[in-house]
Amino acid sequence: MKLQQSHKALYAAFDVYPSAKGAATHIYHNAQTLFEWKEGGWLSVVGSEKLDDYQQEEGGIEITRFSEQIPNYLTRAQAYSQYLYDLIETQPHLEICHFRDHWSGIPVLTHRQKSKQNYQTIYEINGLPSIELPFRYPNLSERTLAKMRSLEQFCYQNADYIITPSEVIKNNLINLGLPSDKITVITNGADVPESFERPDEAPTDGRYIIYFGALQSWQGFDVLLKAMDYLADYEELKLVICASTKQKRTRFYHKIIDKMGLTDRVIWQYQLPKRALYSWVHFAEFSVAPLKECTRNLEQGCCPLKILESLAIGTPVVASDLPVVREIIQNDHLGKLVRAGRPAELARAMRILLDYPALRQKISKAGRDHIIEHFTWQQKRQELRDFYESIMV
Repeated sequence: MKLQQSHKALYAAFDVYPSAKGAATHIYHNAQTLFEWKEGGWLSVVGSEKLDDYQQEEGGIEITRFSEQIPNYLTRAQAYSQYLYDLIETQPHLEICHFRDHWSGIPVLTHRQKSKQNYQTIYEINGLPSIELPFRYPNLSERTLAKMRSLEQFCYQNADYIITPSEVIKNNLINLGLPSDKITVITNGADVPESFERPDEAPTDGRYIIYFGALQSWQGFDVLLKAMDYLADYEELKLVICASTKQKRTRFYHKIIDKMGLTDRVIWQYQLPKRALYSWVHFAEFSVAPLKECTRNLEQGCCPLKILESLAIGTPVVASDLPVVREIIQNDHLGKLVRAGRPAELARAMRILLDYPALRQKISKAGRDHIIEHFTWQQKRQELRDFYESIMV
């Protein structure tokens, strides 16, 4: 594969793009901000069987997608790194390289060292794989994780700048030895849609609550299912699950739901486009983000898009009371927070919102106003552009 242009800007991510995942939303806004600022650029991402390996877009943008079907995650990641390195060697005029993970950072930083090119490097840390991957691959050896930590360390020590979406992640990086002034926090944002259409598949004979996003263990989805057992007296209440993954990857939860006797109370949707997802969220009584109290959420942190998007849509949120959630929902006027991992407490909070529509309406307005004032993507993109301009003086 060859790039047709010589670029000044690179945004690189070892993620499939576009996709229904929150990561893709973040990639879109950050990459577009970079490319608008530099009047073009190169986006390096991962592809799939439905996506072209190469794509040109208006504004001098080229997209390359690594699409080798390698089952082993680590082997695939290493192959992506080599693929990216080979392409970087064809780009002698780079001025700024913004990467989202160490699989992208290794080739960027290694190339800079070897080539003596003087481009600026930004490591966008939304999380560290050494913390997150054990939840996805529990059989990873300590030796493998130690190697991964050393690669992460190479990247965050050698990158010129770090940006991250939460204070929780920033504090963890400081504990790992990074100076505070090297790290800039730019939170995730949300679009603020104005119009919605009730989905045809939405229940017509009762209300529903909604969970949307990924289903990794640290998301606490199992806690929500247990909480539904405490709400059996709401006979018409449905739980809508808008999963960002393919249906075949949810079979485990289908079995659990069936075993719990909840099948008739659950409606599944998969990999919805944003407009359709927003409509499902809008017509829900509230959304639930039952994040678990684990290293993935306490040390690494995050900036949950599902919370930001729900508030922006005007749908109240019931969420776990964790530091990373408190960065968004700072008081009871903006949402209902409960202790993590407590199905009974979660159910009580859900019951309050189900029983008091005036409270739901009050939280709905306060949450939406909060997003408009502090968390729109337009605001976050301006913060990122200001950051770029400050480092390229």
